[in-house]
Amino acid sequence: QVQLVESGGGLVQAGGSLRLSCSASGRSLRYDHMGWFRQAPGKEREFVAAMGPSSITTIYADSVKGRFTISRDNARNTVYLQMNTLKPEDTAVYYCGAGSTYLARIRSAYAYWGQGTQVTVSS
Repeated sequence: QVQLVESGGGLVQAGGSLRLSCSASGRSLRYDHMGWFRQAPGKEREFVAAMGPSSITTIYADSVKGRFTISRDNARNTVYLQMNTLKPEDTAVYYCGAGSTYLARIRSAYAYWGQGTQVTVSS
């Protein structure tokens, strides 16, 4: 069984940066496609970014393209989300997903989820 733990969230002013981490245990995720999603209060969980096993292929939601960067360190079994130029509308709980067999924007493609980390951006 895979366990995912997100960290790095917090309170930041608009224009600031945060780096989220998603550490995995249970098995290596080096062959998995990994994704980040977020859920704001009263809204459904939405896709943010995803990366293939080779770290070459990535996709982003239009709302974060050019501001967020997904990366991974397979030796550490960890995926990161660098978030720059944060906006109040980025406020949400951020979740990482693992276990997808393709570069996916949909939740159902991911078999494993962490508990999430809160990101709050003040204006």
